[in-house]
Amino acid sequence: MIALLCPGQGAQKPGMLDAWLEQDSAGERLDRMAEATGLDLHYLGTTADAETIKDTAVAQPLLAATSLLALSALTQRLGPVREWASVVAGHSVGEFAAAAATGVLTEPEALSLVTVRGRAMADAAAQSPSGMSAVVGGDPDEVTAALHHHRLTAANVNGGGQTVAAGDNADLQALADNPPARARVVPLPVAGAFHTQHMAPAVAYVAQAATQIEPREPETVLLSNADGQPMTDGATALASLVAQITSPVRWDLCQDYLSEHQVGAVIELAPGGVLTGLARRTLPGVPAVALKSAADLDAAVAAVTAAKENR
Repeated sequence: MIALLCPGQGAQKPGMLDAWLEQDSAGERLDRMAEATGLDLHYLGTTADAETIKDTAVAQPLLAATSLLALSALTQRLGPVREWASVVAGHSVGEFAAAAATGVLTEPEALSLVTVRGRAMADAAAQSPSGMSAVVGGDPDEVTAALHHHRLTAANVNGGGQTVAAGDNADLQALADNPPARARVVPLPVAGAFHTQHMAPAVAYVAQAATQIEPREPETVLLSNADGQPMTDGATALASLVAQITSPVRWDLCQDYLSEHQVGAVIELAPGGVLTGLARRTLPGVPAVALKSAADLDAAVAAVTAAKENR
């Protein structure tokens, strides 16, 4: 089994499209993506600073576009996703790229819908100062108790000893000032308490936009990041994209699925690094390649080829 993973918000970095735009026809493809989002993705992905791309309204479509641009370069080498990947999953906003990779949404549909999501979530976040922090290490029960004590939500349960707390900034600071034993609290570059009830005002906007889409059946297994289980039809996958706005991400359950089904290689689309890092801790010995730039394509192709030969 080969797993294709799509990263979520917080993975963005200034200049992350520079190397990808050196690929054949990448500039023209990004132009079409920019048209679907109504954003200057060339500027946002090359010269915009970290503060600019932290803005949820631009970060989410930019991340989806970056993943899909990397996917295009990868499929030029390997063929369609259905021919080499056994399972696809996306972390948070990464589920939009995953839906496009599996054929549930077209690329323009995914980018248009994720742009609505980003704007709606940015508006929801503006209603009160909130954010997210990774809690790394510590006893799981003590981490849960600390989050409850500080009125925070476990918005992402990532496995590998990492939980992401979300809530009011003052409560996040209180957690950082008094962390659980043997745990580090690391603020994340996101401007809102995603996957919590702070985002409830965004749901109706995204749900309305979703009614304009006729989803297709997934061409390969597509995992829900809510429970780590396959979504059997396009309508379920589209509904998941709406529901996950206020639902915790259970990436630990997605990794459990990969472990139980004996995944042989993990490929993470750009801007890669976070999900392969988690995979190395929870899936020891499984080759994991992050597409941080076009220079990583050869390693990804080699990992896929080796995994296919070892089936």
